[in-house]
Amino acid sequence: MPKKDTRLITVDGTTFRWRVSHRPAYRKGDDRAPLRFVVERAEEPGGVLQVSLPCARPDNWVGERTIVVRPVLVAGCVRRAIEQGWDAGRPGPAFTLSIAEDDLTPLLGEAPEYLVPFLWGMIPEGGGIKDLPRATQIWPRQAEH
Repeated sequence: MPKKDTRLITVDGTTFRWRVSHRPAYRKGDDRAPLRFVVERAEEPGGVLQVSLPCARPDNWVGERTIVVRPVLVAGCVRRAIEQGWDAGRPGPAFTLSIAEDDLTPLLGEAPEYLVPFLWGMIPEGGGIKDLPRATQIWPRQAEH
C-alpha cells in the first residue's frame, strides 16, 4: 500500500497504516460502490486487510447514505479481522472483512451517524433544509465603478 494519504493507528500495541480507498469500483450501469478501506502494519508490512462497509462512498452519484471512517471503526475492524484469522505479518493475498449493518454499532461503541450527499455537501440522514451547508461564493463580484 502506498504511504501517501495514509493515517497511523495503534491497536493493542501494534502500529498500523490505513486509508480509505481512493477510487470507486464502479461497473458499467452500476452507481453503487461500497465504502472500503485498507489496513496494513506500519513496520514490516505483510498481509493487507480490506474492509468493506455496508454504506456507499461519499462521492456516490445516487445519494445513498455514507459514514465517516473514524479511527475507532478502523481499530474495531482490525481486532475483528485478527479474531477471524488475519495475520498482519504474513504476506499473501489480502484478507477481506465485510462489515454488516448490525456490526457497526458494536464496532463504533455507539449508533452510526449516517450522512447523505446532497449537491455541494453532506446532510445528516433524516435532516432537513436547516442542515444544508451554506453556499460560498467562489468568485467575487466585480465592483461597480
